[in-house]
Amino acid sequence: MSDIIWALVYASPYLAVFISWFFLIAFLFNLSTSINKKNKSSLVLSFIMMVSYFMTNLIDMSVATHMDYLLFDVSTIFIIIVFNFFSPWEKPAAFYYLIVGLSINASLYLMMHYDINIAKTLEYWWFWALYAFWVYINDFLMALVLILNKDFLRLAKFINHNFSNKVVS
Repeated sequence: MSDIIWALVYASPYLAVFISWFFLIAFLFNLSTSINKKNKSSLVLSFIMMVSYFMTNLIDMSVATHMDYLLFDVSTIFIIIVFNFFSPWEKPAAFYYLIVGLSINASLYLMMHYDINIAKTLEYWWFWALYAFWVYINDFLMALVLILNKDFLRLAKFINHNFSNKVVS
């Protein structure tokens, strides 16, 4: 299993470009489908995610730390929440997936920062596999939900259960 993790480490620059490309596709898709729609929130959210992920690709991966990625995700969450606060449109289902997905990624980055920089763990253990796979799966799901704009995991319905906010599907 550790060989697979190290292969992911070596492939991570290519996977990061693929994920950024997928967010670009989500943005272009939302741009083309939002031409005749009043609600442009999915377009703006996909633009925010595209810019965020392209900006993280500008970081030199040989010197980047997990804390750098944590700060990018927290900044993106902040920007999305501020956009939602000032937005005249209803929240799309993708809003909830992006907030939850970025929060999970940020938590994983924080735990990896603690594990490597503070606890000084240098040998492979199961959390590294969880981190390596879940970050990429999470990124893929966030881009996919921007394209589909469907609450396929019922996350928005679950979060919205006690609140009166409407979710656009």
